[in-house]
Amino acid sequence: MTNTSPTPPTSPASSASSRSPISRFPHLRQDFAASLVVFLVALPLCVGVAVASGVPAELGLITGIVGGIVTGLMRGSSLQVSGPAAGLTVLVFEAVREFGLPALGVIVLATGALQILMGALKLGRYFRAISVSVVEGMLAGIGLVLIAGQLYAMAGTEAPASGVAKLVELPGALVDSLGSTRALASLGLGAATIAVLVLWKRMPSRVRSVPGPLAAVGLATLAALVFSMPVATVEVKGLLDSVQPPPLSAFGDLLGLGLLGTVVAFTLIASAESLFSAAAVDRMHGGPRTAYDKELVAQGAGNALCGLLGALPMTAVIVRSAANVQAGARTKASRVLHGVWLLLFAALLPGALAYIPIPALAGILVYSGAKLIPVGQIVSLWRGHRGEALILVVTALSIVAVSMFEGVLIGLALAVAKTAWEASHIRLDVIDKGAGPVQAHLSGNATFLRLPKILDSLEALPQDRPVELDLSGLHHLDHACRTALESWAERHSAVGTEPVRMTAEPARPAAG
Repeated sequence: MTNTSPTPPTSPASSASSRSPISRFPHLRQDFAASLVVFLVALPLCVGVAVASGVPAELGLITGIVGGIVTGLMRGSSLQVSGPAAGLTVLVFEAVREFGLPALGVIVLATGALQILMGALKLGRYFRAISVSVVEGMLAGIGLVLIAGQLYAMAGTEAPASGVAKLVELPGALVDSLGSTRALASLGLGAATIAVLVLWKRMPSRVRSVPGPLAAVGLATLAALVFSMPVATVEVKGLLDSVQPPPLSAFGDLLGLGLLGTVVAFTLIASAESLFSAAAVDRMHGGPRTAYDKELVAQGAGNALCGLLGALPMTAVIVRSAANVQAGARTKASRVLHGVWLLLFAALLPGALAYIPIPALAGILVYSGAKLIPVGQIVSLWRGHRGEALILVVTALSIVAVSMFEGVLIGLALAVAKTAWEASHIRLDVIDKGAGPVQAHLSGNATFLRLPKILDSLEALPQDRPVELDLSGLHHLDHACRTALESWAERHSAVGTEPVRMTAEPARPAAG
């Protein structure tokens, strides 16, 4: 008979240590594959946004790295991906041109600090209350300026400073490019890049496994090398050489109203774009929903670090986020890993950037700018909500004509005015039985905005008949309307008719 000794029990510690990485991270395979897809989408966009913003290409990669590793690790939205965004390109370019590159770090750092403060004060959820028409108008205006500016880059010429000049002088610049072989080569390469992006969705599924932006830039780079095309390429400085923390002297610029206004514009646009992106990403998957205040803190932490490094501002980017979800990502590990791949590329292969043609990057941004213009939404709003369509269009045109900050303020002012006008809806129903007093019933909100309409209707009542004015249907009666009604009643009674009787008047607000 064989004696068998009992098997000693396995301790919890030894059991945990013997678990495989797959059991500890059950979604690692899906997240790893998704991170590669997002990296391939983000790489050309990070470089393109930086070049279009007038800063070294490496600064776009730094922002992408911080957005992936730092913001990616924080709580908020589990699947959306952050990095440099085309939506801030115009504003960054204007800020660098006006205040200089050292001041960019101060602006981005202050933006991050404001975002952290707003998140700590639980203000993130209130960004969802911003009129959608204002946000879409803002993006449309950015898209128009971005398209116009990048068309100059595609032609190899310098773009004018103002948005209006970019649009007005564009036809002449394109005509002038027809007489230059170098400009024609540059323009043709940019146009071919756009064509690849437009047609990529129609390619076989196996081909489409390569992200469209990467394919477009890769093909353009290959064509420029094979045919020795005389086009400008990205200038490379090296990752560490591009890091420029803002000097202490640059922080003194925060006392100026111009720079403070730019900080407010950065904060408003970056926060709104990130939180609207989070809402869109939530609709794409069935996982945990976004905690808006925590996401705002995460965005602020990322921007604060980008500011300290002198890099571009970051937002959550819907293109990268959608690619992440569609590639099968399950947890935040995918976006963190995409930041790791960007870091490895920037550290090990920075020289590869020098082969990328600038017209190809400009073509990608023209395509991205076109997607920011919601043509279908404008048509839909015009059919059902013309006031909202007007706000969208005016906001976009104001950004082109004036500036980003002023254009957004004009859009917000229009949205508030429209809401106030609609809230002051009032109705007057008149019952005249031919004999006895005329009965008039006011309902709705009697505010000074509708005072002319109220008085016109009341003054049209017969002067030789007594009037009973019923105010029981009013939800609100402001001081201007109350005074005007009392004056009208005195005038109506002054011609010898029976005094106007006002019944069920809303209670006056308590004094003090």
